[in-house]
Amino acid sequence: MPMSDKPFIEIDHVTFGYNSSRTILNDVSLQFARGKVTSVLGGSGCGKTTLLRLIGGVHAPNSGRVIFDGETVNTNDKAQLFRLRRRLGMLFQFGALFTDLTVLDNVAFPLREMTDLPEELIRNIVLMKLNAVGLRGAANLRISEVSGGMARRVALARAIALDPELIMYDEPFAGLDLVSMGVAAKLIRTLTDVTGATTLLISHDVPQCMAISDAVVLLAPGGRIVAQGTPAELMASDDPETRQFVRGEPDGPVKFHYPAPPLEEDFGARASA
Repeated sequence: MPMSDKPFIEIDHVTFGYNSSRTILNDVSLQFARGKVTSVLGGSGCGKTTLLRLIGGVHAPNSGRVIFDGETVNTNDKAQLFRLRRRLGMLFQFGALFTDLTVLDNVAFPLREMTDLPEELIRNIVLMKLNAVGLRGAANLRISEVSGGMARRVALARAIALDPELIMYDEPFAGLDLVSMGVAAKLIRTLTDVTGATTLLISHDVPQCMAISDAVVLLAPGGRIVAQGTPAELMASDDPETRQFVRGEPDGPVKFHYPAPPLEEDFGARASA
């Protein structure tokens, strides 16, 4: 198979749980195409962020394999992890910015840690990345001086600072106003098209993901795959679980309550009175 046709990331029959009593991902197999935008949708607690952690080598699967550009990720091989992580950029769900540093210094951090570039060139690269997210004018502000939505855009600029081959976005649209959300979505799509990066997007925002994705995966609690395909295929699906999620319907097979014992067990006889 030509290299361009091989998936950049493969999830091969992966099962994972943080403890023996709760399975987060259950025998999941997925392929993320090289140079494409793939969105992983699903309710809270279905394993979306855990999937990113497995790809980044933060956790090892209980069974199965995570394959990064043809190479099985080994969490015990620190040299391999360092080498593979240099090839990816990550936008964390809560930003994970350094609050004592300026906006410019936050975006410059991976460049200073991972390269030997001169400071003047680093500054120019950072300003270009900040300009892409509309924050070049905020370069000298501290993180405490920017809004939550602006901080999310700073984190996006940092994720793309090294022009990574794989970019993983964990809830990139959270906390953004509608204009900023649209700009961020367009930037994610443009970055993929221009750089050829493989993009993995975790989100609850169905309209934005459907608008910019080449492929969509829908996960359900318990770590099972409900549906996968193109945005058009998922939007046209007759499967009740898929239809409920992509249309935001309140009633259907997707339950609002996390599994819990009967009320009588927690509150006693008064619960049934």
